Amino acid sequence: MSEYWLISAPGDKTCQQTWETLNNVTSKQNSLSINYKFHIPDLKVGTLDQLVGLSDDLGKLDSFVDQVTHKVASYLGEVLEDQRDKLQENLMANNGDLAVYLTHFQWDMAKYPIKQSLRNIADIISKQVGQIDADLKTKSSVYNNLKSSLQNMEKKQTGSLLTRNLADLVRKEHFI
Repeated sequence: MSEYWLISAPGDKTCQQTWETLNNVTSKQNSLSINYKFHIPDLKVGTLDQLVGLSDDLGKLDSFVDQVTHKVASYLGEVLEDQRDKLQENLMANNGDLAVYLTHFQWDMAKYPIKQSLRNIADIISKQVGQIDADLKTKSSVYNNLKSSLQNMEKKQTGSLLTRNLADLVRKEHFI
């Protein structure tokens, strides 16, 4: 997988000037990188006091989101077992390729209204990630139960004659 960096560059007079300067130096002149705009709308920031209070919560939220993301990817890798090469195909964002999602990011105004405060947007994200974590726990539990049931059935089918169902070996006409 490719490596992506999200950077915030010090501003010139306009965002476009900053973008052009950055793109010119890193991409056109030196071929150091391929750059994409990652547009984040102007959000309702609030007071400095609110931002300071929110910064700790955002750090915790970042760790939580990272943990759940790794958990989902790890569990998907376990489920795919022998087909780990297909892991990349199955890791998606909004039903699309991760690279396309990152390079063509669009803020979802319906899910995260920009009229809301940053605290509310962070709460929305936290609830959604919490729901994903709960769903993963539920589905992984169901999957593990099914997997162990399948293993038990396979054991009975391939085990010794003491544990195996004899109905497929011995028929009614074999009895005297």
